[in-house]
Amino acid sequence: MKVKLKDGGIKEYQSPMSVYDIAKDISEGLARAACAGMLNGEVVDLRTVVSDDCELSILTFKDKEGKAAYRHTASHVLAEAVKRLYPEAKLAIGPSIDTGFYYDFDCPPFDREALDKIEAEMKKIIKEGNELTCFTLPRDEAIEYMQKRDEPYKVELINDLPEDATISFYSQGEFTDLCAGPHLMSTKPIKAFKLISSSGAYWRGSEKNKMLTRVYGTAFDKKSELEEYLEHLEDIKKRDHNRLGREMELFTTVDVIGQGLPLIMPNGVIIIKELQRWIEDLEDNEWGYVRTKTPLMAKSDLYKISGHWDHYKEGMFVLGDEEKDKEVFALRPMTCPFQYYVYKNSQKSYRDLPLRYGETSTLFRNEESGEMHGLTRVRQFTISEGHLIVRPDQMDEEFKGCLALAKYCLTTLGLGEDVTYRLSKWDPKNPDKYIGGAEVWEETQQRIRDVLDELGIVYEEAEGEAAFYGPKVDIQAKNVYGKEDTMITIQWDALLAEQFDMYYVDQNGDKIRPYIIHRTSIGCYERTLAWLTEKYAGKFPTWLCPEQVKVLPISEKFHDYANKINKELRANGIRSSVDERSEKIGYKIRDARLHRIPYMLVVGQKEEDDNTVSVRSRYLGDEGSKSIDEFISEICREIRTKQIREIQVSE
Repeated sequence: MKVKLKDGGIKEYQSPMSVYDIAKDISEGLARAACAGMLNGEVVDLRTVVSDDCELSILTFKDKEGKAAYRHTASHVLAEAVKRLYPEAKLAIGPSIDTGFYYDFDCPPFDREALDKIEAEMKKIIKEGNELTCFTLPRDEAIEYMQKRDEPYKVELINDLPEDATISFYSQGEFTDLCAGPHLMSTKPIKAFKLISSSGAYWRGSEKNKMLTRVYGTAFDKKSELEEYLEHLEDIKKRDHNRLGREMELFTTVDVIGQGLPLIMPNGVIIIKELQRWIEDLEDNEWGYVRTKTPLMAKSDLYKISGHWDHYKEGMFVLGDEEKDKEVFALRPMTCPFQYYVYKNSQKSYRDLPLRYGETSTLFRNEESGEMHGLTRVRQFTISEGHLIVRPDQMDEEFKGCLALAKYCLTTLGLGEDVTYRLSKWDPKNPDKYIGGAEVWEETQQRIRDVLDELGIVYEEAEGEAAFYGPKVDIQAKNVYGKEDTMITIQWDALLAEQFDMYYVDQNGDKIRPYIIHRTSIGCYERTLAWLTEKYAGKFPTWLCPEQVKVLPISEKFHDYANKINKELRANGIRSSVDERSEKIGYKIRDARLHRIPYMLVVGQKEEDDNTVSVRSRYLGDEGSKSIDEFISEICREIRTKQIREIQVSE
């Protein structure tokens, strides 16, 4: 057989060889570094036997798939250590993830002391260097095997597999786990690892199931890389909006109010208000949107027309009981059907289109409690929502315009390089989840591809992520922990106009169904605030800072002059205050920096005599003496242009 390698070279063998043995034949060093194989484009275990002509790449820790196999093996080491120390613990699942690995156990929670104890046991297991061996069993025997080991979660997983499935297991010493692989050849190559944390996690992600104990860890093939990653985690803790947002009094949560219902504090309101005013003015004045204001709830009749009642009812807050009440209402999870009736209020001509409706919409979605997190996943949120009613011949250009607006907003906020694009498609294997036929879905998905390709936008495709009424472009971003969320969505809808009997009159007097674009320009304001908090570690661009300037008199003698300066600042729309505390000026400067205020104006005798201020900023440090008019002119320009200045001074 002929084996074509990654570098284009060809290896010939007279008999079947495992991936590992081929790696060893290439070089001993490659075999030691090997984590998995890529056989004809498919990731395989090192134990996989190659018997036909093929293309083969040996994957190491440098490869994404190799890294996953390495960390997956580390998760098995974790599971073995837990079973040694806590035999009563039941095994659930233990996959690799982008940042490392985790394993879920049915057992009491682990504190840091327990995690350290487990780590020590893991080191013993790695030192033992047991080989990992793979074996398979028919489904019935696999169930019996795990029942004897008293592992109910593994039995449940096996029961969910097809009747004719052959089930694979991996053993290392006395420990065996249900697993599809791939894995390292032994535990010995795991050189650097760390258990990061322990938390609760519902079995299979459903709050209807039991809460398990999840242990997160990470692993690297070099100690230096682990140390670098642990330093990164410390930085993450400093940036985590859930902690930093509370510390900066941007938001808080209260148990008696409810999970996923944050209270936005005055500092957070200032930032959201700035964002909202900017977006509304931008859309209305530069992009041709008109504003609507629609109800926060509606009768179930509206959602039945749109299809949300059949396809999205579980995600809605329903008020009333259809069997008992004459009218049943629901808080709105979206604004589109409301704006359709704004459109239908009068007959529209082809000359009236496109019509771009914008609304700052408060929406409600019944998210599961296990999904709640700070401001990124909430049950009530506000969004820069819009719906464009367009002629079919206008659709491509208007869709491009929505992408351009989103990109402009991201770039202005300094977030343009932090996102990825995803074409979210329907799942043809589950057509009942959607309205419309396959022909419409395939056509609209292809038209979105054509638009993205024409604009040169790099994107991935994800099956099953579309809305029930149309495919969409999701602009994705990751939080500091690597979890990906959708920040901005632009949806292509060729179906709902039919549901609502929407039409326009064309040049021939015929009634034509319009197309609709559902879109946001900045997305959810709460989630954007979380994103910005983590991006800038709370040191927001000046135009967004809750407080932009702190005036610091060096003694009580200069309070009057400081307040005069403050009055001029506020008259020019600058958010400022005076620190009149009887503290030394050094303390006041440090405190202003601690509160992430971008500018400090120190005033004393010289400044009062010269009608100047001594400027200190987080951008350049000591900027020297300036007239108040000069400073106001500079900061107003910075705020007006939404400039993002590079921070050069440590705070």
